[in-house]
Amino acid sequence: MFVIKYRKIFFGISLVAAALSLGAIGFLGLNLGIDFTGGSIVELNYGADRPEIAELRQALEESDFSEATIQPAGEESIIFRLGALDEGQKEAFIDIVSIGNQEVREDRFSAIGPTLSSELSFRGVIAVILVVLLIVFFIAFVFRGVSRPVSSWVYGGIAIVALLHDVIIPAGIFAVLGHLYGIEIDTLFLTAVLTILGLSVNDTIVVFDRIRENLQKKVSKDFSETVGISLQQTFARSINTSLTVIIVLLALYFLGGTTTREFALVLLIGAFVGTYSSIFLASPLLVAWEKWQKKSNQ
Repeated sequence: MFVIKYRKIFFGISLVAAALSLGAIGFLGLNLGIDFTGGSIVELNYGADRPEIAELRQALEESDFSEATIQPAGEESIIFRLGALDEGQKEAFIDIVSIGNQEVREDRFSAIGPTLSSELSFRGVIAVILVVLLIVFFIAFVFRGVSRPVSSWVYGGIAIVALLHDVIIPAGIFAVLGHLYGIEIDTLFLTAVLTILGLSVNDTIVVFDRIRENLQKKVSKDFSETVGISLQQTFARSINTSLTVIIVLLALYFLGGTTTREFALVLLIGAFVGTYSSIFLASPLLVAWEKWQKKSNQ
């Protein structure tokens, strides 16, 4: 199959995308939301007389809340993210951003302290690490009957490489979006990352499982040809499954509310990247590993 034949091109694409993403994360950083840094979210409904963002920014720059970020929500609302507020500070803040509008309605107020945000960050990292470790052991266990020409642990290791690829690229894109548009990393982003891990590893295991079956059936004496045949057999299924997910996510992104739009965007990027890695990265890496192993044993 062409994927195996031109695997070095696909490796190069993945390497460049991952390197650019890591560079964006390293140089621009991730714009962490209050879920991880602590602070407050205030959502105000202005009705039909919602002021312009420039007016709100000017009003805030002349106050003690100049660091607040402003995000439009729908046609009538604005979401403000800023530091921790007590009740008095919140009322003072609302007075400032009301800009003479007496019909401003507070739709939401959320406050997260530094202790809780640190705990969320810690638990989020632990959750990702545990998921990755469980995936490695699961794949190694399931493929324990396949030891030739590639060990079952190699299947697990390559699956993790693909998963890291699938997480790094969305994170890099969001580092750029955070720098340009102020989009923040919150617990919904973390939820989306864990979902991406599940979707991606599901696709990868489907292809790996077909490789295992074809190895047992001995469809070819050549491992790379066996992998190519397995990819041909699962290619349409992987693409069609991903397309159905992407269509749903597009509907959620364009028709859903503003609170889920960024969540849908992460999943959209992850679904696309995960499909790519399952087909164009994980299985070709098996072939590359087998050829390297054969060469080193000569």
